[in-house]
Amino acid sequence: MKKRVAEEKDLPPVREFYGDKVTAEYIEELVSSVREDFEKRAQERKPLEAQWQLNMNFLAGRQYMRITSLGELEEVCKDYEWQSREVFNHIAPLIETRLSKLTRVRPRMCVRAAGDEESDLQAAKLATKILSSTYSALNLERLIAVATMWSEVTGTAFYKVEWDSFRGRMLGSSEGKPVFEGDVSVTVCPPFEIFPENLYEEEVERQRSIICARAVHADTIEEVWGQRVEPEHIDAFTLERRDGLSMGRKSLEGYALVIEKYELPTKKYPDGRVIIVAGNKLLHLSELPYKNGENGSRTYPFIKQCAVGLSGSFFGISIIERCIPIQRAYNAVKNRKHEFMNRLAAGVLAVEDGSTDIEQLEDEGLPPGKVIIYRQGSRPPQMLSPGHVPIDFTYEEERLLHEFKLLSGVSDVMRNSSTTADASSGVALQLLIEQDDTRLSASAENIRLAVRDMGKHIIRLYRQFAGKAR
Repeated sequence: MKKRVAEEKDLPPVREFYGDKVTAEYIEELVSSVREDFEKRAQERKPLEAQWQLNMNFLAGRQYMRITSLGELEEVCKDYEWQSREVFNHIAPLIETRLSKLTRVRPRMCVRAAGDEESDLQAAKLATKILSSTYSALNLERLIAVATMWSEVTGTAFYKVEWDSFRGRMLGSSEGKPVFEGDVSVTVCPPFEIFPENLYEEEVERQRSIICARAVHADTIEEVWGQRVEPEHIDAFTLERRDGLSMGRKSLEGYALVIEKYELPTKKYPDGRVIIVAGNKLLHLSELPYKNGENGSRTYPFIKQCAVGLSGSFFGISIIERCIPIQRAYNAVKNRKHEFMNRLAAGVLAVEDGSTDIEQLEDEGLPPGKVIIYRQGSRPPQMLSPGHVPIDFTYEEERLLHEFKLLSGVSDVMRNSSTTADASSGVALQLLIEQDDTRLSASAENIRLAVRDMGKHIIRLYRQFAGKAR
């Protein structure tokens, strides 16, 4: 198929970019390379995405799911129609308990003076007031809670810190359009939207390039970038049950995929590059806009927050991944135990072939006072010995509950708001509480580090765009 050549009206305002002539052919090659790079990264990240979806299913109580060899989710079917397949969800309360504990981590951003000079002290006070005002204006407490939820479920969440020229007070109008003073904007990006170049590089700043892809309505694209893009067929993962069998993907109508590719500064592009593509159109091409790195350098507007860091991996891991095997075993034990109890309560009836009306027995069972008519000379129906529920089921159930607490870092004190019988003194209770806090300290520290980096980005953006008068 012949490739479409960009028309003159599709060309961005930039006509030359670091010596490259921005022509129709240049745009076509640039858009094609960005989309190919995105498809490659999406394929490489597919196993991780399947694990995130599995985590979300287990948290929502849909726990008879597994990942196929093709990296897709499928529902595990029953071996027999009579099998009990109830879900005894212990993952949800564990995550809720961890979130309730981690939401108490509310770091307040402040700035320490670099020296003892009066100018340094005044600058530190001013920066602290800016951070405090931004914290309240953007409701960062809620954004931190949302990011923590994503990091606990999938293992990783990202903050995107940008300068929005349409925020702040309106200063007037120019050419019939309102002019605002601008302000910082912070959004939470789920890991589904972030595609790093190297999945095995841990630090964001060491990635040579990062792609942020998200579905945006075609009307919004036209309002923001001034170009009309044809809607695409985009499947969004949903937790809705379809046909009562399995999870599905929901098709988004009227949306297109916006791909933002950020590249670090290189010898050819000393200020880096930002390429924004939707469909087969180039929406934006420029250098990295923010001097948000050390010593005024330009870098990515992304900040990573992990639940549990994993060495040699860009994305962190979730506690849910550790608990999934235990949850599956616990469901199996509880369901087999209930099947034994059903046999004890309802019994198993043995009937000689042709001795009585089998269909009537199947429909009505053996209610009290029932008169059974059976063929003369045959054996009457009789109940088989039901046996008893093996005590090993109870032992295994208790062991699995204990493993939940070991792997999740959530004890009875946190989950049940109760103490053990051997902890009766105030000192013992305080030690138990401190131990619980210690087990969550790694995740809490990751939140603090992410908020600290966010504060750095906010101060540097104000220094770059706000100006001395403001």
